[in-house]
Amino acid sequence: MEAEGRGSKRKKVLQVALAGNANVGKSALFNQLTGLNQTVGNWPGKTVERAEGTLYFKGYRIRVLDLPGIYSLSAYSQEELVAREYIAVERPDVIVDVIDASALERNLYLTLQLMELEAPLVVCLNQVDFAARRGIRIDHKALSELLGVPVVPTVAITGKGLEELLEAVIAVAEGREARKSVPFEFKEDVERCIRELAEEIKKHASQENLKYPARWVAIKLLERDPEVERLVGSLSGGKAILELAERLARRLEEAHGAPSPVVIASERYAIASLLAKAVSRFTREPRLTLEEKLDAITCHRIAGYALLAIMALGAYALIFGIGNIIASFMEELFDAYVVPYVSLLLAPSLPAWALNVICNGLLGGLFGGLAIVLPYLLPLYVLIALLEDSGYLPRVACLMDPIMHKMGLHGKAFIPLILGYGCNVPACVGCRIMETDRERTIAGLTVVLVPCSARTVIIMGLVARYAGLWPALLLYLIDIALIFATGRAAYKLL
Repeated sequence: MEAEGRGSKRKKVLQVALAGNANVGKSALFNQLTGLNQTVGNWPGKTVERAEGTLYFKGYRIRVLDLPGIYSLSAYSQEELVAREYIAVERPDVIVDVIDASALERNLYLTLQLMELEAPLVVCLNQVDFAARRGIRIDHKALSELLGVPVVPTVAITGKGLEELLEAVIAVAEGREARKSVPFEFKEDVERCIRELAEEIKKHASQENLKYPARWVAIKLLERDPEVERLVGSLSGGKAILELAERLARRLEEAHGAPSPVVIASERYAIASLLAKAVSRFTREPRLTLEEKLDAITCHRIAGYALLAIMALGAYALIFGIGNIIASFMEELFDAYVVPYVSLLLAPSLPAWALNVICNGLLGGLFGGLAIVLPYLLPLYVLIALLEDSGYLPRVACLMDPIMHKMGLHGKAFIPLILGYGCNVPACVGCRIMETDRERTIAGLTVVLVPCSARTVIIMGLVARYAGLWPALLLYLIDIALIFATGRAAYKLL
């Protein structure tokens, strides 16, 4: 596709953005389209990666931007803010929404939000081969009719369907695709609040000043989106709009018994569910995969915590047990071979006092340092690596989310906290995965209190060895309490 049209004049330029959830094959699609014509950097003022590429197709020079993987267009993370600002402000010619055919309902949640934003849209129904292996068939033509936008089935890894996808992109950009995104309506009471607020917004602000469609702004205000609230607050008449939005949000909360963001999200998921059921057909009874079964156990509100406690105690006992075995082996090796051979080698040429300093002082001190650190450090790093590679740590982050929120942190902060047991430096670097500067600061203050491998060596090698296992465990519990107290205090003060 890249080579096509190189010899002809390329006057037409299209800006295309790839949007979608994480792990839907978006990067594979980007690589198939652009090949080696890529540049990678960061978004201005952000730590979010920006990847761009270029391809040539049927007289068009198509610039492709791979937006970060997101699950919504809310202001909960830098990735979501970056994607939202780019779509609304930069206004690319076409948005290609990449969705996973095997998880249609979940992926359509973002599709509906892109439609609310009135973006020129093409839906790329990716991983249809994987869905077929799971017995799932998607009627992409029916889905296209329901959504009112082109839907193209693809297999990004093999390149299947990419030419049809580019044809659809050009058709939308040229206006040959007459269908437009259909704004699905929510339940009557929710829709009434949205319309009332949208009318008020139209009275006080033009779309040029607001950047976003009035209906979308109304929905975001009802969701209490902080970025949109700041934007509206800066407009003339913004105070009146915000007051009306607050009244309507409270009305929804009283009627539904849930926070207004949850009410809006539930409406979207209900629509996504109906759409998915209407176009999906199962050729055999869906079966849970091993991964899904493990997810159900590790993220369960009761079994998950029990498993985490067992894993933590097991890891502690394993590190302590293996460490003691290695330490005893090293001690026997040192006493039986190192000291006697060094004494035998140096005895003819050194006085007794010098030999004593070297064997019992220098060598003893060197061995003491190694015997305290290495026996416990090696199993600790191996265990952390195994937990990371197994995928258990991300599931623990999901499980710990409610507890971490009490410290003012997202559940994913649990990952740098766990990494801190290996070394506080990569744990601090890992805090960059947090969405906001405030969360990064709180996470940074807490991870430095985690007993790293050096401190763990002291606890296990000295306290546990000479004072016993329970005093060592008590030290760990005190440290955990201190971490929680520090996080809570930082959450209140920052």
